Amino acid sequence: MAFGRMERSQESKPMSDINVTPLVDVMLVLVVIFILTAPLLASAIRLDLPKAQGAEASAAAQKPVVVSLDAAGNTYLDDEALDAQALGRRLRDLAASRADTEIQLRADTTVPYGRVVELMGELNSAGLHRIAFVTEPQPAQARAQPSGAGKP
Repeated sequence: MAFGRMERSQESKPMSDINVTPLVDVMLVLVVIFILTAPLLASAIRLDLPKAQGAEASAAAQKPVVVSLDAAGNTYLDDEALDAQALGRRLRDLAASRADTEIQLRADTTVPYGRVVELMGELNSAGLHRIAFVTEPQPAQARAQPSGAGKP
């Protein structure tokens, strides 16, 4: 039994190939993380938006400000819950700094129309006049039917 340096034979050379398995494992984990978090990035507030034909996103130069009304009657400004006084203050500050800001109004279908109109009045009194209503597109089969079809 010889203790000392082990000599390498001439036919065994070091492996020069890259092992891609760890890279693939990391990429698959990242894909799963992105798949799980992507729906949460849209909006944290769950709303049942009304459906409308011809709904299309506007191409605004600046990032629009999103005002949301949920079914419980809570008001949110960019996913931050605010009471009426704080919302009014923030809207006036926003109008003072950027009066041409587009406001995207998202309201749940169960919110009474009167409450939506009140919020529009608050936006107008704060000096914000560019208001866009956010809806979901109608399913293709609902668009194909004439307006009177299917009703008794």
